[in-house]
Amino acid sequence: MTTQSDLLTRLSPLLKAECAAEAHSAGLDAADLEQSVWVRLLSERRAGEPAARLTAAVRAEVRAALRRARREVLYDPTAEAARAPGGRADSGAGSGVEQAVLAAESRRELRAAVRRLPGRCPRLISALLSGHDPTYREIAGKLGMSQGSLGPVRSRCLGCLRRMLMAEIAAP
Repeated sequence: MTTQSDLLTRLSPLLKAECAAEAHSAGLDAADLEQSVWVRLLSERRAGEPAARLTAAVRAEVRAALRRARREVLYDPTAEAARAPGGRADSGAGSGVEQAVLAAESRRELRAAVRRLPGRCPRLISALLSGHDPTYREIAGKLGMSQGSLGPVRSRCLGCLRRMLMAEIAAP
């Protein structure tokens, strides 16, 4: 009669090879699969040669892992907030308040960055970001610019804002 330590020593190379071959196709880590198979084999206490059951145990663990992967849904708080009515999460007052605070902080940082832009960019971008959604004609009248120049100036201002923010993000 073989002891469990003899069994582990004798089957370990075979199990490593089987797990390495099967793990990739299931998107699993070979070491995790190997550990799951050992638990299955050592807890079953079935009669017969364990080497003969090895391949079946590996494949059974792969199938079980694939079933779990189909059922499991990763938690993504941003996706949950987007699905909820009004853009707020339904999971409680804490997450709604947190989302509101983060959104307010993002708006504050954006407005601060817009104020640092050169020339007439701060006034133009602020007008574009205003809450009442003005038309180009209204913005041009308010800023004293021709309506045709708003698009190119807006493009240059947004490029400047993008470069400025990228430099801030890159700097520690």
